[in-house]
Amino acid sequence: MSRQIHLAGFLLAGPVVHSHAVWRHPDTLGDYLDPEYYARSARVLEEGLFDLLFFADRFAIGDQLGGSRELALRHGAQDATRLDPLPILSYLVGQTRRLGLGVTRSTTYYEPVHVARALATLDHLSRGRAAWNIVTSMNDSEGRLFGKDRHLEHDLRYDRADEFVEVALKLWSSWAPGALKLDRGILADPAGVRDVAHRGEWFKVEGPLNIPRSPQGRPLLIQAGSSGRGRRFGARWAKAIFSIHGNLPAMRAFRDDVRRQVVAQGRAADQCKVLTAVMPFIGGSEAEARAKRDRHNALARPEIGLATLAAQLNFDFSAYHLDTRLEAIAAQPETPPAVAEKLRSLGASLSLGELAQSFASSVRVPQLVGTGVQIAEQLAEIFNAGGCDGFVISPGYLPGSFAEFAESVVPHLQRLGLYRRAYEGTTLREHLGLGPLEA
Repeated sequence: MSRQIHLAGFLLAGPVVHSHAVWRHPDTLGDYLDPEYYARSARVLEEGLFDLLFFADRFAIGDQLGGSRELALRHGAQDATRLDPLPILSYLVGQTRRLGLGVTRSTTYYEPVHVARALATLDHLSRGRAAWNIVTSMNDSEGRLFGKDRHLEHDLRYDRADEFVEVALKLWSSWAPGALKLDRGILADPAGVRDVAHRGEWFKVEGPLNIPRSPQGRPLLIQAGSSGRGRRFGARWAKAIFSIHGNLPAMRAFRDDVRRQVVAQGRAADQCKVLTAVMPFIGGSEAEARAKRDRHNALARPEIGLATLAAQLNFDFSAYHLDTRLEAIAAQPETPPAVAEKLRSLGASLSLGELAQSFASSVRVPQLVGTGVQIAEQLAEIFNAGGCDGFVISPGYLPGSFAEFAESVVPHLQRLGLYRRAYEGTTLREHLGLGPLEA
């Protein structure tokens, strides 16, 4: 079989996604407190033969913009309100049979045993469809929620994350395959349950885990860090890395860099899939699709995008007018070097208002416009040119964005020979073509 496109659906357990307009959009069905809101999307994605659905997550309501939560709460910034996605995914286990199910858990504010137990349980209940989206959290609001004056410094978070994953892997490996017997006489073979005795800089853990080896051996590890340190972390551990880039050269450069770093870590390049995010607007004609996009974007308020930008960069932009160029903000002495570098990478010639509008409508996820055939051809071009191994589909309204993609884009990708016509395995590892778990 020729190289195949992989697809992931992206959601938050809240009223917005990358699009801040989702909850305001007249075509969105239901609301985020209703389990059926998520089940509708999951069933549509499974009908479209997607590899997985994963939920991003964050703990705190951001107050980085002017030290206030008022704007975020009144108009619906990205982190204004969210449910814990893990119980939602447990519910979706019973609503789906093949779709992979990914949950975000932070290595900064959990302990390894919390994640190891929860994700092993999800992998058992889903019969091998669980994934852990590894994050280190991002701002001081989250730190204060856990009694810390400031969020842990960026590279230190990844140092802790490396050791966190090492411990989780030890815990997941503490039960050998076949150690659980359940033969009415013997529950488990004690010789197959190994002790864990970890002593490190960040963690001191004695095991073993009290949950047997799960169907995948361990949940699939996925990640979305784009910084230099984040890429090194993902290249070491992740089986799939998610990215946001606005054009093909940037997509290809990112994938090439990730593959080089994966090989440098002693892994085969194809053992880590790079999926780039897109937000499709699909119509019976290109004009209809363009009208859908424009209608959607008109619902996205730039001031809410600014609140999300402030939360993501952990920086207060309230002192700057929306006409201010990003380069001018980056050049200010009070702008931290990491923030200045990020602003320049986002487009130094842009105004703050232009970037805020982009964050409100898509958090910089490129919006694709066209018929199902046109969208499929755009995706095929990116994929065939080495821009990615697949795509994260981000919705503008729910579940319609996913349904339109499954109904009109997927069949054309299949006709192009780039996408499966049926699930060929049951586990998420099998969907991604990763083969048996390494020792």
